[in-house]
Amino acid sequence: MPTLLVVEDDSAIRRGVCDALRFAGHDVLEAAEGKAGMEQAQKATFDLILLDLVLPNYSGFEILKAVQDHRPGTPVIILSARGEEADRVKGLKLGADDYVVKPFSVRELLARVDAVLRRSPERPKPVAQLPFPGGIADLARMELRFEDGSRAELSDREASLLEYLSAHRGRAIARDELLRRVWRIEPHHTETRTIDMHIANLRAKLRDGDAVFLLTVRGKGYMLST
Repeated sequence: MPTLLVVEDDSAIRRGVCDALRFAGHDVLEAAEGKAGMEQAQKATFDLILLDLVLPNYSGFEILKAVQDHRPGTPVIILSARGEEADRVKGLKLGADDYVVKPFSVRELLARVDAVLRRSPERPKPVAQLPFPGGIADLARMELRFEDGSRAELSDREASLLEYLSAHRGRAIARDELLRRVWRIEPHHTETRTIDMHIANLRAKLRDGDAVFLLTVRGKGYMLST
């Protein structure tokens, strides 16, 4: 079930929205002001953010811009009492998927949440086995099995890295995104050289010395061949 982040400083509205979302079966994270909202928006794991515009410390527009800079493609629905066309246009130009003006009904909100989730890329599903040239990666058992009968073990991190790349096959994944989504840390906490070293180790284990399976996309990151 999708996880939603609600950033809203009005306690009554936040409680009502969170209760409605939980009743509808969603997992919910919440933040009561801009600073907490900014932190969770950049570090927490969620599938969609419901974002108020007028917040203490950071505005909804600032949080929205940070989300699009750090986590491009994350679905966002703006919740605001501001109904002016200029604010709607600004929010949509910054990357919001929808804009709900207060007051709104629970039924309308849930319908809009469902609609945005439906047209957004699905949350990556766990991959149990991943074929590669010359063998298969069994991510559940964390091992590589080759056609010649030999095997190689994968570390937890290597298996998670392959799983994430497989779930996003066909898209170049930036090093910063891998640090956030696989390592669960912010890029400024470690050097992205860590990613390069794990990629090199994975290529060696996969016997992919020519990088025909685990590709480097210059200036963008890494991806699995399609």
